[in-house]
Amino acid sequence: MEAGNDFSSEQSLAKEAKKKPSGFRRFMRTILILLFLGLAVFIFIKYFFVFGEGSKAGELNFFVKKGYIFKTYEGRVIQTGYNSKEPGSIQSNEFEFSVVSEKVAAQLMANSGAFMELHYKEYLGALPWRGMSKYVVDSVISITRNGTKQTLLQ
Repeated sequence: MEAGNDFSSEQSLAKEAKKKPSGFRRFMRTILILLFLGLAVFIFIKYFFVFGEGSKAGELNFFVKKGYIFKTYEGRVIQTGYNSKEPGSIQSNEFEFSVVSEKVAAQLMANSGAFMELHYKEYLGALPWRGMSKYVVDSVISITRNGTKQTLLQ
């Protein structure tokens, strides 16, 4: 009978060792999981969610590849019309953008100074390897040089 008592005391010791985590530990684990999920959702919305997309047209002012660590393509299109940030002053409308695609970058590099219509995506934040702007041009719709229009995107 003593062997049976030893077995039951071992079982009770094993049950005591497998105690449920305290309420505080469970609460902290839940909070950490929620914080991690919240951070993941924030990063997705800020940097990867496409907030808007559209097209802009204007004369390609400059297009360069620059950066210290991540070499990215950056450009500026001067749009027709004027924009006034201060009363009594005149400033041209400028659209600054980044380009990720090598194919689109080659088209823009070859046509500096031409009138272009560009399709872009707008993100809520910029990533260093995607460029310095939250506007990312993903395709060239048309290029007009010397009065001849070339439509690229159908």
